[in-house]
Amino acid sequence: MFNPDLKKLLKNCNSRYSLVVGTAKRAREIRDEAIAREEHVDVKTVSTAIDEILDGKYVIDEPEEIKSK
Repeated sequence: MFNPDLKKLLKNCNSRYSLVVGTAKRAREIRDEAIAREEHVDVKTVSTAIDEILDGKYVIDEPEEIKSK
């Protein structure tokens, strides 16, 4: 079971909500890109999205209201 460190994931985010929404958005992008290329994805897209966030390849953009808190 994939169990990433939440503290590392939240290092660049201010809220868990932003993290969940950003991860889901990136996972959908990965799925849509694979469908467009007609590829089969062996790894779950959410796991890939979380790995990209941890590696700094994908940055979650938060609204100003959340950033200021």
